[in-house]
Amino acid sequence: MADNIADTMAEKRPVMVLVRPQLGENIGKAARAMLNFGLVEMRLVTPRDGWPNPSAGPAAAGADIVLENAAVFETTADAVADCAHVYATTVRKRGVTKPVVTPREAADTIAKVEGRSAILFGPERSGLEASDVALARAILTVPINPDFGSLNLAQAVILCAYEWSQHEHLAQPTVEEILPPAPQEELEGLVAHFETLLEPKGYFYPKGRNEVTRRNLRTVLTKPGWNHMEVRTLRGVLTHLSREDRSRSDN
Repeated sequence: MADNIADTMAEKRPVMVLVRPQLGENIGKAARAMLNFGLVEMRLVTPRDGWPNPSAGPAAAGADIVLENAAVFETTADAVADCAHVYATTVRKRGVTKPVVTPREAADTIAKVEGRSAILFGPERSGLEASDVALARAILTVPINPDFGSLNLAQAVILCAYEWSQHEHLAQPTVEEILPPAPQEELEGLVAHFETLLEPKGYFYPKGRNEVTRRNLRTVLTKPGWNHMEVRTLRGVLTHLSREDRSRSDN
């Protein structure tokens, strides 16, 4: 069942269409953003500097599969000809009345509807033209600072790719294993080790404060919830310090 769901989501992955992109570096960065979140199909509409572009590879930082399979089209209409659902990313009014959705809303819809979906991204300087937006079923945009509404190409792609990834349940990056707290026996050994080293230094003097001082020390050492590796590390530090004291006394 899980495999069937994963296959279905893979078939529904939206196509990212870069319309008249200008710089190879930006195409590469967009490819990197796509692959980060499981998207692999890129389409290019008349890239300014032609295709393939040698500047795209280094910027893609390993997302070669996206660049190698990128298809080039003469017009935006050709690029989305097989897509039933087209979204145009823009923050400007283009004189075209269309539904406006966020990347999350678009991703939710794409995951449910039948047919291929595409998301259009315009050139870095000017964005999509009215004729490009006219091909879309909806405008895709995000709440943004009205005094600075400029996203670069890769930023726009990654916003959309991330929201789509929530439907694919990608694995979290590997994180360090969180170990359980050390058993009480190991903590007792740590406390005893501290007391053994502190006793000859007069730490528990005067005797009238002996019990309170020992209790405070125990509280400090048990409060963090050390795991067994951390307890072993602290015991190793104490052992090393005691050896240093003995070596100095021998001299």
